[in-house]
Amino acid sequence: MTNTLKHAGAHARAWVRLYYTADHLTVEIEDDGPGTATIMAGDEARPGHGLVGMYERVALYGGELRIGPRVGGGFGVRARFPLEA
Repeated sequence: MTNTLKHAGAHARAWVRLYYTADHLTVEIEDDGPGTATIMAGDEARPGHGLVGMYERVALYGGELRIGPRVGGGFGVRARFPLEA
């Protein structure tokens, strides 16, 4: 959601969806903004690590991450995490 606020634009909408089974948790975040994402985002006032940081955090829990533009505009992030029994 932070990247949506920083990059999607003032009038963009965002959706958050959670899906789960006994084996996996999937988190999807999409927006309809015209902005573009960068691999390293930030400035002196608000430093960040953008998409690289997301990949690292998801990998820490054995998950997989898909990031990219949406068909029709906007941007999407999908993280899938394994769940232990």
